[in-house]
Amino acid sequence: MTEHGWLATPARRDDLRAKIKAGIYPPGSKLPSARLLAEEYDTSHMTIRRALDSMIERDELVGRTGIGVFVADDSGQNP
Repeated sequence: MTEHGWLATPARRDDLRAKIKAGIYPPGSKLPSARLLAEEYDTSHMTIRRALDSMIERDELVGRTGIGVFVADDSGQNP
């Protein structure tokens, strides 16, 4: 892994936001698993979890236990 988790979290969060804005992950879509995102970003699972949790707290994403993490729908009707 190339970065310490606490340093990498904002960068991963910003990149996910950019992908959402670009339509790669449109509103209502399910994100890849934290494990797959960690592999994609060459970082730890915990770094990705921190980034996802931060975005969930800001209502940018919606976490569904046992189902996954989804991009929040601007209409207020989230998965």
